[in-house]
Amino acid sequence: MAIVLFLAAGLAEIGGGYLIWQTLREGKPFYLSVLGGLFLCLYGIIATFQSFSSFGRVYAAYGGIFIILSLLWGWGVDRKTPDVYDWAGALICLGGVSLMLWGPRN
Repeated sequence: MAIVLFLAAGLAEIGGGYLIWQTLREGKPFYLSVLGGLFLCLYGIIATFQSFSSFGRVYAAYGGIFIILSLLWGWGVDRKTPDVYDWAGALICLGGVSLMLWGPRN
């Protein structure tokens, strides 16, 4: 369930930011930025459903997921193909996220 929540929150944040970007940088209609703001609020709400008890740990781990989702978004939506260094960096981040969330603790 944690992965599903991370993915949903990530898509809400990236999608919201993308819509605001489209309005401010690409001259798209203003209502897209309003919709983007709503998606960003939804992102904040979704993240609270995580079962992990530490706000900092959840948001730090989410950052690694965000990196991978951002690469996929850029590839799929903006048609910017990630290179080997993008993927290598994303895998390093994913390893760090896994260690933070599921590493053995006392």
